[in-house]
Amino acid sequence: MDWSEMIYQDWSGLVRTVIVGTLAYAALVAALRASGKRTLAKLNAFDLVVTVALGSTLSAILLNESIALAEGLVALGLLIGLQYAVAFFSVRSKGFAQLVRSEPSLLMRRGTPLPAALRQARVTRSELDSVIRTHGSQNRDAVASVILESDGSFSVILEQDGQRVTPLPTADFDPPSAADPAPKAG
Repeated sequence: MDWSEMIYQDWSGLVRTVIVGTLAYAALVAALRASGKRTLAKLNAFDLVVTVALGSTLSAILLNESIALAEGLVALGLLIGLQYAVAFFSVRSKGFAQLVRSEPSLLMRRGTPLPAALRQARVTRSELDSVIRTHGSQNRDAVASVILESDGSFSVILEQDGQRVTPLPTADFDPPSAADPAPKAG
């Protein structure tokens, strides 16, 4: 085994990495800016897969000399284009959205874990307790709800003085329906 080749092979490899890496990085940044914020949002499993695939593709372009810069840029463009198409059709078709996106799961309501939901989400009670502690509560009774979001993160909504504390609405947040109780003025 030649130890010197593990550390350094030749200048051409270093120069190629610098040139191709700089160009590929610049092209990726430009493509991500052009495709919009959603490309790296990680809102669901498909978005996460695209993010990981982009990193893996950039790595392959940088380190694999058999991949030409043009081929690598086409691969990056393809991934971004496919992600854009999935997001485009998800917004326009409820059926398509359900096909590629998972729905959030309610795991706990009013301090009570929901066993069927925990089993389906493959979350143990000890993991649920850990999530609650991570979000600043030591007591299940202080939790209005725990939701496993589509992106795999957890949302913990705490109660204060017996009142449910709701998160601030965002632009993508649906307004409460008539069936939802009106919040009390505090």
